[in-house]
Amino acid sequence: MARKAAIIGGGVIGGGWAARFLLSGWDVAVFDPDPEAPRKIGEVLANARAALPALADVPMPAEGHLTFAETLTDAVQGADYIQESVSERLDLKHRVFAQIQQAAPDALLGSSTSGFKPSELQENSANPAVIFVAHPFNPVYLLPLAEIVPSPKNDPQRIEEAKEILREIGMFPLHIRKEIDAHIADRFLEAVWREALWLVKDGVATTEEIDEAIRMGFGLRWGQMGLFETYRVAGGEAGMKHFMAQFGPCLSWPWTKLMDVPEFTDELVDLIAGQSDAQSGHHTIRELERIRDRNLIGFLRVLKDSNWGAGKVLLEHDARRRVTAPDPTPDSAAPLVLAHMQVLPGWIDYNGHMTESRYLFASSETCDAFLRHIGAGMDYVAGGFSYYTAESHIMHAGEAKLGDRLTGSVQVLAADDKRLHLFIRIERGETLVASIEQMLLHVDMAAGNPARPGPRFWRVCVP
Repeated sequence: MARKAAIIGGGVIGGGWAARFLLSGWDVAVFDPDPEAPRKIGEVLANARAALPALADVPMPAEGHLTFAETLTDAVQGADYIQESVSERLDLKHRVFAQIQQAAPDALLGSSTSGFKPSELQENSANPAVIFVAHPFNPVYLLPLAEIVPSPKNDPQRIEEAKEILREIGMFPLHIRKEIDAHIADRFLEAVWREALWLVKDGVATTEEIDEAIRMGFGLRWGQMGLFETYRVAGGEAGMKHFMAQFGPCLSWPWTKLMDVPEFTDELVDLIAGQSDAQSGHHTIRELERIRDRNLIGFLRVLKDSNWGAGKVLLEHDARRRVTAPDPTPDSAAPLVLAHMQVLPGWIDYNGHMTESRYLFASSETCDAFLRHIGAGMDYVAGGFSYYTAESHIMHAGEAKLGDRLTGSVQVLAADDKRLHLFIRIERGETLVASIEQMLLHVDMAAGNPARPGPRFWRVCVP
C-alpha cells in the first residue's frame, strides 16, 4: 500500500513537492483554497513527468494517486509526511500548524520556509517535536537539496525518519546543525542578490549581463564543486592555504556593498522588471521552466556519469530503487526472468520509439543479471575472470515507447567448458519486443585467453 504525503499550499514549491512525492510512488493529498490550484499543479506535474524520469537509469515506480482535499483536515488525515508551503507569514503558518496538529498531532511536519527558524515555527504548537524546516529549491522535482533544520525541541529520531523519507524520494537532506534566519543557502543567495541590485541600480550592469556572468563562468564551477572546493583548486598545488594567503587581503577592499541595501523604490523595481522583461519576456513561464529542466537534466546527467556532486545522489537513488528479480526456481525449465526495465526519455529516438542501441543495452542488462545470478558478478571479475561476449544476433520483433515497462529473460541453450550460449527475450508484458542470441566466452583476464570456469558454474549453466 502506498504511503501518503499531504501538501499544504499548491504554489510553485508545493506543486514541486507534490510532483516529487507522486513520481516516487506516494499518494498525495493537496490542500489549497485557490480554485486554480488543480490547474497550476497539473502544469507543474506535466513538466515533472517529462523531466524527472530523464535522470533515472532504473524504472520509475508506479505513480501515486493525487487528490485535492476539500479541507485541510481531509488532506492530513492518515498522512505519513506533511509538507507546508504556504506564504511566508509566521502568523499564517502558526494557524496552519494548529489545524494540522488537531487532526494529525504526531505526523512529521516539514516547512518549506526560506527564512523562519524552526523554534519560531514551533511557538505554541501542540507537538513541537515533529515540526521542522525542510527547505527545498526550485524545481523541487529535479534539485535534490533540502535544508533540514531542527531546534532543540525536535525529537532527533523523528528528524532522522524525515531525512530517510527525503532520501527515498531522491533528495539530499542537508542537516543544518544550528538554526539561523534563512538557514545556509538563502543567506548566501541574499548576499549575491544585494550586490546584483546595486550593480543594476548604479548602471554598472543589466539583469542579463549579471546572469551571463554567472552562467558563463563561476556558476558552472559552483554547480559541481561549490565555493570552497572551487577556491581550493584555484590555489593550485599549494591548495586552500595559498589561496587564502593570496586573496584574503581582498576582504578589506571596498569591492562590495553587502552590508548596504539600495533603497527599494518603485523606480528600482521598474528598472529591474523592465530589464528582465527585455531579457526573457519572449518566453512564457512554462516555456522557461521546460528550458530550465532540459538544461538541468543535461548538467545533472554529466555529474551522474562522473559520480560527482548531485550526480552521486542520483546514482544512489537509482541503486535504492533498482528492482532485483526474485531467485528463479532452480529446477524450472522456463526462461529466467532476471531484469526489469523501463523505457526512459534518454532511450527514445526522433520517432518516439526505443532507439536501436537501447535494445542491446536491455540485452546487456539482462545478461549481466544472469552472470550475477550464477556468481560471475563484479566480485568474480575482480578475481581476474569474466565472461566476454563473442557474438550477438538480434531480432527486432516489436516497438517499445516512452514509459513502457520491459522484462528481460534468459534461457541457456548450451554450455561447455568455456562457452555459454544464451537466448535472451526482451518483452513488454506478453509481447516480444526483441530476442537476442548471444555467445559468451569465459576468459582469464590476465592471460587474455579463454579458460575453464570454476565448477560452481556448471551446476547452474549446464542444461
